[in-house]
Amino acid sequence: MLLQSYKNNIFRPECNSSFQSLHCIAHLDEDIGAARPYLNSFLGGLTFYQSPPAVTLSVHGKLITVQAREIAVNALKDEKEADRILEWIKRKINNVWERREEIEPKYDGIQKPKVLEILKLLPKTNCRECGQPTCMVFSTLVTDGVKGPDDCPQLVEENRKKLKAYLNKFTFEG
Repeated sequence: MLLQSYKNNIFRPECNSSFQSLHCIAHLDEDIGAARPYLNSFLGGLTFYQSPPAVTLSVHGKLITVQAREIAVNALKDEKEADRILEWIKRKINNVWERREEIEPKYDGIQKPKVLEILKLLPKTNCRECGQPTCMVFSTLVTDGVKGPDDCPQLVEENRKKLKAYLNKFTFEG
């Protein structure tokens, strides 16, 4: 077992103490840095950083950043949710470490659609019918998988098909 124990610190974000959600940083008693590429491969990390070394995952609407001696989790409801997520990620870390011979390590994040490629297919009218102030903002939301081709009322059918085909090349987690 690679990760055996940790101490967590739960707090409200300093940038806005009126936020309802909590953040958690778990300080690990063991160095799990060597497991990060396997975790990234197995769980499909959004980003994999070499400096500082970290992998960020998006799981059930939470961003989980795993470093060698620390795990950070955002947007938590309460301490129980923090404990559940930390125990889940602990199991995943230990599981991938035990199975590392079967898993090809991955040293980069997932590929995301490009904002400008999406924008090229949109009507660029900034009509706001999609609920966004501009087509550029809409494009950004599409790259994150929050919006899709069917959410743009003014998108012509030919470009809707092209956009769907383009987006089908990517995997969205969340």
